[in-house]
Amino acid sequence: MSIIVSYSIDYMDPSPCKETFDNIDDAQEWVAEEVQRRVEHAVAHSSYSLTEKDIQDMTETEYSLIAITDGVVTTFPTP
Repeated sequence: MSIIVSYSIDYMDPSPCKETFDNIDDAQEWVAEEVQRRVEHAVAHSSYSLTEKDIQDMTETEYSLIAITDGVVTTFPTP
C-alpha cells in the first residue's frame, strides 16, 4: 500500500506538491521535516520580529495545508 502526501502552498493551490511513500512512518517523517523547513524559511526571511506564538501559528497553518491519503484511487461512475 502506498501513501500519498499532498502539500499545498496555500489554500487555493491548484497543483500541490505530491509525494508517494511506501509506509506511513516515512510519510510522517517527510511531513515533519518539510513543515520544519518551510517554517524555518519563513522565519529566516521575515522582516518582522516573530514570537513563539507566531511561529506556532505558522506551524499549524503549514500542517493544515497537508493531506495524507492511501494510494487507492476510487472512481465513482457518473450518472
